[in-house]
Amino acid sequence: VFHARVRRYPSSLDAALGQDNIPAAVYHNLLAVFQRHLPTWHRYWDLRRRALGLTEVQPFDVWAPLSSQEVPVSYEQAVDWICEGMAPLGPDYVSAMRRGCLEDRWVDRYPNLGKQKGAFSAGRAGTMPFIKMSYLDDVGSMSTLAHELGHSMHSYLTWRKQPPVYTGYTMFCAETASNFNQAMTRAFLLRQGGDAAFRLALLEEAMSNLHRYFFIMPTLARWELDMHQRLERGEPLTAEVMNGRMTELFAEGYGSTMAFDPARVGITWATFQHMYMNYYVYSYATGIAAAHALAKRVLDGEAGAAEATLDFLKAGSSAYSLDILRQAGVDMSTPQPVEEAFGILAGYVDELERLF
Repeated sequence: VFHARVRRYPSSLDAALGQDNIPAAVYHNLLAVFQRHLPTWHRYWDLRRRALGLTEVQPFDVWAPLSSQEVPVSYEQAVDWICEGMAPLGPDYVSAMRRGCLEDRWVDRYPNLGKQKGAFSAGRAGTMPFIKMSYLDDVGSMSTLAHELGHSMHSYLTWRKQPPVYTGYTMFCAETASNFNQAMTRAFLLRQGGDAAFRLALLEEAMSNLHRYFFIMPTLARWELDMHQRLERGEPLTAEVMNGRMTELFAEGYGSTMAFDPARVGITWATFQHMYMNYYVYSYATGIAAAHALAKRVLDGEAGAAEATLDFLKAGSSAYSLDILRQAGVDMSTPQPVEEAFGILAGYVDELERLF
């Protein structure tokens, strides 16, 4: 807030987004669409309650598997499926990705003594876009691999196309590239049909990903905006205020179906290091929305869509994020991509309801 005022921005939000020339309307559009579609999440909580045979559902029940049947997916099988899912982007993209996974040792794949949890793609121009993850031979691991390969291929293509000054990219674009790979792989596998257990595993993975990107992150983004606006009005921030507002926002998101402990939910903001990065969490939600919009164009066979997506992945930081995405056919200055992504979310809930 101090730095925004010193630099004469209208608000701290404008100051944070102005670095990438993103209008505040993008942030507000996301939150408005998210609030309108909260009933879809309420349907999902109630579906889980019924599927798990519970009288009430708690936030931790979101992680409980809906099926006791395990669906094994080896690393090699995952690579094959991801490559098949990404085939619309052409043989050069697929061969580079396959070679990175199986020959050039991009991926530190398995759990090991002293190895941290989580997954990450990192590197610099002149190196490989290395991936650290812990592959567990399941659908979730396959999806994580697809996600990190999206980051790695984004880097790989940018490094080959751009001069050093433009070889970086914003989080706004980074999360689009990673979620695009997941969306393409998931769509390919769902179109293949498969048995009920495999299809359920795919849908659970999809909802787990969307839960983090399209429920948790927008809720945190609402809280972050509220806290900054309170400071801008000269109101104090206390533990009671911060925890209380977090509880209110989750209560709205959980609706009447979810029972929860207010003290535990209220401190959620303090468990995310993202809260120490100004207006960062919203880019997860806009990223997954842009990713599904790009994937839809490619999957629908729209003329030039695959080439436009490759141009996006090669652009690095040679232009502002919104302009790069607009050139690829996705206009994130409008609510439409976010609305479309919530339509996909609703479709997954519809299919799960048919299964249960």
